[in-house]
Formats: sequence, structure tokens, C-alpha cells
Amino acid sequence: MEQFENNTTEPSGGNEEKAVLPENVFDKELLIYDAEKFLCDTDYRNRLQEREERTPKPAVFLSICAVLLILAFAVYCIVVRSFRLKDSFYSPGTRTTVVLGLNSRPDKDEDLKDSTGRYTSSGICQAVGPSVVEIIIYEDGKTDTPSGSGSGIILSADGYIATNAHVIQNGKTVKAVLSDKSVFTAEVVGYDAKTDIGVVKIAPGDKKLKPAEFGNSDDVIQGEQVMAIGNPGGLHGSISGGYVSGINRMIRGDQTGREMNCIQTDAAISPGNSGGALVNMFGQVIGITSSKYVSSSYGYEGLGFAIAINDAKPVIEELVANGFISGRFKVGITFYEITAAQSAASGLPEGLLIESMDENCDISKSGLKAKDIIVEIENIRVNDYDSFMDAINRRGKKAGDKVRAKAVRVDEKDTSKRETIDFEFTLVEDTSGNY
Repeated sequence: MEQFENNTTEPSGGNEEKAVLPENVFDKELLIYDAEKFLCDTDYRNRLQEREERTPKPAVFLSICAVLLILAFAVYCIVVRSFRLKDSFYSPGTRTTVVLGLNSRPDKDEDLKDSTGRYTSSGICQAVGPSVVEIIIYEDGKTDTPSGSGSGIILSADGYIATNAHVIQNGKTVKAVLSDKSVFTAEVVGYDAKTDIGVVKIAPGDKKLKPAEFGNSDDVIQGEQVMAIGNPGGLHGSISGGYVSGINRMIRGDQTGREMNCIQTDAAISPGNSGGALVNMFGQVIGITSSKYVSSSYGYEGLGFAIAINDAKPVIEELVANGFISGRFKVGITFYEITAAQSAASGLPEGLLIESMDENCDISKSGLKAKDIIVEIENIRVNDYDSFMDAINRRGKKAGDKVRAKAVRVDEKDTSKRETIDFEFTLVEDTSGNY
């Protein structure tokens, strides 16, 4: 820095001296612009004047004319376009007709099975769809307005159809609608509320029915693809797909039913699907779907159950043979369960709190009355439906057998005062299907 300043000569006395720079790299590389060669004109007025002087007068005139013609043409186009739009909006005669061409599916002759022998989804519809019917219920006996609907599976060519017990349980008139929309009046052969399985029969006449093919539900694998066919919400012949979410699920349909071995699936099962088919991809029915098991168990979306066909098979066969399940019995009471948790909260003993008794059953003559609590069956403690039925079955009791039991009568005013009652009653055979 000092070297640069020492070699720079300051101007003095109006005489200008050129700065002397050292002989170094900056002398050779630094670009010095010559004011005479590098002009930066700022006199725009002079420059425009020079351009005007250089531009011929006829060229200017022609340029102006060209611009005016372009503007005139643009205005003309806008005006014409506006009138055309107006005319097209208000004059139907100027509208363009569009014709859409409809083409056939390129895979029209596609095989309904894949290389492994499994049906495609559309193949399931065609192969199994005709074997599933819609069940329509009329509670008042009139056929003007249905009171409910469900689904059914054709069992045989002569018209036997399996469904859920809760679908037909309260129906005075039952109709079956086939996949081709033909309607038949159905006779209730029998139903079993404990397993939620029922059977109806139609007289097909000349109509050729297509019985379903049933598979072995013990062969079902968790994760395999399945499809549910039924009539959810009365939408005839609907199909939904999913997977087997779980197997050997012991599900109880309601508080007075018993546990049934079910297949869990995420295929949509809604009201109306009840009694329909859960089908594997080989076109075999492996379960009878039931919306009752869905709503009574968890009620979560995407959680469906179907009664495993191996468990439904003996019930269906006996209903067809007898119209009822032999050996079914009834005690003749309705009751509330007092479990351990409820006992702790209420101060009452664990057991079955009697609500009412059937006068046609032997237990009504045993000396019990409403609000008595049954606590033992054949010396086995009971506090809910399952333990009650288990105690009777463990002792090998059946319809017509006598059962020894114990109850507790609690003073309503002072629950600390309790009376123990030993009693005996006879199991009554029940062929009604209502348990």
C-alpha cells in the first residue's frame, strides 16, 4: 500500500501529470477503458433525432398502416366471436351434436379362473351369485310392505335354502327372490335361535336352481382372500371382497345365545347380508354371514363374522330332517346376569336374577318367584348364561331330566337378610327354535 502511494504523483498547479504505476502484473492484466473508444451516450434526444434522420419517411407511413390494419382486424374478430357466442347460447340450431361411441370389452372372453384354478372376482359373481337369494319378510302376513330382508343360500335343487334364524324368526310370510328376480313364497322348515341358523323351502317348479358348493371350513387359512355375497340394505346380489382376518373366533350372537365358531373377515357384512355366503376363491361356501354377530360382538367397522360351515352343517341337516334340533330344552325363565363386577357394585350375590317364569314350564311350580337369584346348578356355581348352560351340560342333562339347584332370596328392604332355597325342576323339551 505504501509503495503504491509513493509512486502516485498528485496533480498540482493545474498541470496534469500521468500516474506512474509500478511494473507489475497489474500493468499487464488491468483493462483501462479509453474514453474515446468506449462512449456511453446519455444524450437520448440526439440519438432519437439521428434515428429519425436515418429512417425513411415512406417506411414510417407503411409501418403505421400495418399496425392500424392489425388492430382493425383484431376488433373485427372480437365482435364476430361475440355474436357467434351469443347465437350459440340462445339458438339451439347452432349447437354441435356429440355422439359417444360405446366399445365392447377387449377381455370379453376372459377366463373366469386363473392358472391356479381360483376364480377371479367377476368369476365368483357368475359362479356363486345364482346360488344366493334374497329373503323378504312380512310380519303381519300382508305382502304390501316388507318388515325386513336378508339373504339365503340354495342347498338343493328341490328348493331348500339356508339362512339365519333371526332373519325368519318373526316372519308370518316369507318370500325368496332368485338372482333372475323371480319370486317364490317360502315355507319355514325350522330355525334354531341358539346357533342363529334357519332353513326355508320353495317349490321351484320348472325353475332350475343352482345349489351352492360347500367347502371345508377347517381348511380356511388366515389371510386368504374371500368374498361375501348377499343383499345388504335390500341391494340384490351385492358382493364385497376382503380377507380372512381370523379363524376359530368363538362369538355369541346375543345374551341368550351360545357361542359359535366363526370366521372373521374384513369383507363388508351389513344388515341384509345375514344368511348370505362367505365364499373362498374356489367358489366354495365356507361360512354363513351374520350381521347379528357383527353388531352383538364389537360393532367396529370392518369387523365381520360368518358361522363356519362345518359347525352350521349338522344344524342345517337336522332342521331339514326334523324341523327342529332334538334335545333342545328350555328352563322357562328370563333373567339378568349378576357377574362378579355387578355383585361388587350392587351388594347382591352372583347368579341369575329371575325376571319372569313361564307358567307352562316345571320351574314355575318349584317355589321360586321373581327376583330370586339362582346361584348353583347341580352344585356348580353359576353367574351368567354360559356358566348356567355349561353346568347343565357337564351333568349330562337333557330334556325330561330333573335338575337340582340352589337360589338366594334377598330381602328388598335389607339386602343383608338372605334366605337360601333348595329346589328341583324338570327340563322341558323345546321344538320352537326360540331359546
